[in-house]
Parts: sequence; structure tokens; C-alpha cells
Amino acid sequence: MILRPYQADAIDGIYDYFAVKAGHPIVVIPTAGGKSLVMAAFIRGVLQQWPDQRIVVVTHVKELITQNYSELMSIWPEAPAGIYSAGLGRRQIMARVLFAGIQSIHRLAYAVQQADIVLVDEAHLIPRKSDTMYRGFLKVLAGINPRLKIIGFTATPFRLDSGMLHEGKHALFTDIAFEVSVRELIDQGFLCPLISKSAVTELDVTGVGTSGGEFISSQLQSAVDREEVTRAAVQELVAYGAPRKSWLVFCSGVEHARHVAQAIQAHGITCATVFGNTPAHERDRIIASFKRGEIRALASMGVLTTGFNAPCVDLIAMLRPTKSAGLYIQMAGRGTRLAPEKTDCLVLDFAGNIKRHGPIDEVKPRAPSAGSGAAPIQACPVCGTHTGAAARICPHCGHKFPPPSVTINPAASELPVMSAAAPERLRVSRVLYSRHEKQGGLPSLRVDYDCGLHRHREWVCFEHDGFPRQKAASWWRHRAPGRPVPATVDEALAQAKHLRVPVEIAVRPDGQYMEVVGARFA
Repeated sequence: MILRPYQADAIDGIYDYFAVKAGHPIVVIPTAGGKSLVMAAFIRGVLQQWPDQRIVVVTHVKELITQNYSELMSIWPEAPAGIYSAGLGRRQIMARVLFAGIQSIHRLAYAVQQADIVLVDEAHLIPRKSDTMYRGFLKVLAGINPRLKIIGFTATPFRLDSGMLHEGKHALFTDIAFEVSVRELIDQGFLCPLISKSAVTELDVTGVGTSGGEFISSQLQSAVDREEVTRAAVQELVAYGAPRKSWLVFCSGVEHARHVAQAIQAHGITCATVFGNTPAHERDRIIASFKRGEIRALASMGVLTTGFNAPCVDLIAMLRPTKSAGLYIQMAGRGTRLAPEKTDCLVLDFAGNIKRHGPIDEVKPRAPSAGSGAAPIQACPVCGTHTGAAARICPHCGHKFPPPSVTINPAASELPVMSAAAPERLRVSRVLYSRHEKQGGLPSLRVDYDCGLHRHREWVCFEHDGFPRQKAASWWRHRAPGRPVPATVDEALAQAKHLRVPVEIAVRPDGQYMEVVGARFA
């Protein structure tokens, strides 16, 4: 087994974190970046060094349970692993490495007993509220073993309703131990590039209410599911999808998905639908046919955003507006897996999500609002009674308010789904190291790269905590393999003569400056 460099760095980041802290860290790896392999390699390493450890891997869908278990068995066939999942018909609760579905196991923490490490896949799905399946399960395990370590794995380290997973009141996680961006993995050739088409789009959702920070699904479907809009959008989808082999279409409701599928089928293209309530055997059959190329398009609602692994997808159509940056990233991420003869994945955004959230590699989740502003209201035109803006019937006289007005242009957005082109690569003639002091802050190692007539800089934060320290450790290991990571800038400067010098660096504009985003060694 050979790990990609960033996958090895992720495992090192976990060990580096626990060497200095005792919290619950997060590992952030983009969709299709190989989280399952990182977990598998980490589990094998732990048990080979400390065989008495008990590890529980918990997630929310059976596809991820199967995927994570299979990944471990593929690299370690003798692994003492088992599955506890009602959906998979397996209840091996005493396995040394237990892969479990939270719905099946959340009431059985006392039966699990010893747990030293819990890995949570799709950690962004854990709410901050204390009365949830995840929280209750983890609380009991921590009561049995106060030294329990919880490690979250996710592609999106934030929630729509509460911001970053490791920040704020009642946050379960404490730090980010490792993070690599989708931009980095695309630039390094580990993920497939995403592109978006040139067209104009306008989406007006002013009439659709919001609940819990997201569009109200019933209002959204009734507003978007209009025959003329669906027909026109599908016409463009068919035109741009002509050279594409495998289409994934995200819709705003079950009926909307069915209507989109019918419109696609009217063009003579095979299209199936998949929903949360699709029977498991039927869902598995449809997805298998899709992966074999027997079905060209899938239209879905509420599924296929996590645990869905289809490298063949080379076109994604967003017909679902969302205020969730995480959901937006998950939808786009379905197209980033590599596949033979696949050079890129086209994203057609009919829903204004790129405009709403920005390129997927630059999404900055907003801090949750306390909601101190006045609630929106409307006045009944018949009796004048004030009621909430989301109400459809006047509570006094029974007048029916008109449905919310939403217009969607049947042309996909022209906005880029990725932030920028590949970074510029520059030959390095000399590297200089110095101590950088920042008023009121911790010192860092300043690295100057001479590239012809230009000089580029980066700052390496050995004395910081959390993710900056992890990045510094990764930086050092690539330049001084086998040598311990310095604890201070002065230690790093004393050993600078042992550092490998890159022959080339990669830089990209970051505001008015150039950011060093990579290095290549001879």
C-alpha cells in the first residue's frame, strides 16, 4: 500500500496533534480524496503498534459503512474487523474494529463497552444539540472511558446552523489536525478538474421562506417545479451534455426530480430517479446500472451527496438552490473523482449556487446569526391582519396568499465553479531562511525563494498550535525526511543546512500578493 503524500500527512497530523493536545480533532479531506484509505491506514498503524486498542468507526449510511470496512480489509485482510448495521444484516458488536451505523448502534454504547478511539465519518452531520443519537452515544462511551479520543473526518468542516465544527459553544471537536483543499488536489492531479459553462443565469428566491437557515423544501419545489422551466433547462442540459457520458442531476423535490427525468427521457436519453425512500435493492440496481453506463442520467432528491462513489460522472446539473455551503460542495464534489478518458467534469448551475456561495475552493461559511432582527411579516389584503411571511392562509379571514414567486432562467450560470487556473510554476535559484517576528503574535520561519528577478515568501509556523503547526510539520518532513520536527523557529534555523532545496515552486495570486502553494524537489 502506497499512500499519497497528503494522505500520509493526514495520519502524521493526527499523531502530531495528540502529541501535544488531548482534544477531539478533525481531519479535512475533500470528496474523492480518499478518506476511507486514510482511516484504514490509521487503524492498521494503531493496532499494529498497540494491539489492545478498540476502535469504533461510526457513520450514518450503509454505503459508507461498507466502503470504510472494505477499504480496511483490502489493505489488511487479517484485520479483526466487523460490522454492526441493521441495514446490512450484520451485528458483530464485539469486533476489535467495529464499523457501525449510528441509527443501529446509538442505544448500545454499554454493549460496545471498551472504546479507545472513535472515528466519525461525515463529521459535519453531528448537530451541536446534546439530545442526538451521535451525542448520546459518544457521551456514554466517554463515561466508560474518560480518555476516549474522537476524530472527525469530513470534506466540509462546518454546519449551516452553527458554523465551524471546532468553534463556538457546545462544539464537539476542538481543532483541525489536518486539512487539504480541493484546489491543491486538483493541481496535484489527484482529483478531476471542475469546469462551468459560459451562459447567464438569474435566480430570484425572494418569495421562498427559510427555516433553519435553508430554503423551505415544500415552497422551493412548488416554485421551481414548473413545466416550462424544466423543459427549457433540460434542453440546455441535453445540448451541453451531448459529449458527456454520465450525468448527475440534483433536484428540488421528489416530484421535481420525476418531472426532470421525464423531460430528459423525452429526448431519448435513459434517465432514472433515486430518492431516500427508494427500496434498497432497487436503489442498488439503479446505481449499478448507472456505473456500468446502461443508464446515462440520474435525477435525485436528498440522496447521492454522501457515500455515493461513481467516478464516471462527468456532468453535474444543479437544479436545487441551497443556502447550505456544505451541500453545495458535496453536490459539486460528486464529479471530482478520476476515471479513464475523463479529463474534467462540467457543472451546470441552474440554481444560482455558485453565485450564492462562490467557487467551491473558496467557500467561507458565514458565522451563524443570533437572529435578532425583526421577523418578516405580511398583511392580508382583505382584512389587514398581520401574519408571518411564510403563511399561506390568513388566520383571521381565511384569505389565501399567492404562492411564492420564483423565477429561474433556463440557462446555466457563467460563474466559475473553481476559483482560478492552475498555479504558475517557477524555477528556484536560491532559498533564504530567517526569523519573522509579528507584534503581539508568535514568531515564524520566513522562507524567501529567489526565482529569477522575483522573490516569493512563505511563513512556517512551528510555534503555533493546531492546523498551522500541522502544516509546519508537513513542510519540514518534505524537506528533512527522517529528522524530528523542530519545536521552535530557532531550532529550525539551526538545522536549516539539512533542508532540501526545491528546484521549483508553485505560486498563485492571493489578493494583491502571490501565495506559495507547492514545491517540487529534484
